[in-house]
Amino acid sequence: MKSVGSSLADLYDDVFMPKDLREAHRANDRAVLRAYGLPVTITESDCVAELMRRYEQLVAKQQ
Repeated sequence: MKSVGSSLADLYDDVFMPKDLREAHRANDRAVLRAYGLPVTITESDCVAELMRRYEQLVAKQQ
């Protein structure tokens, strides 16, 4: 599948996502996880839960 002229729906389709785009996202995910001190093996749901927990702590400190 060519990426030029493709819609976002095409580009982010799990089956047809271009290999270079998929690898770029994986590299970005690893960098973000490292920046937050999270293991690269964390599940998406555990990651979201941890980030929400941290957000709630920050909000509580501001009140």
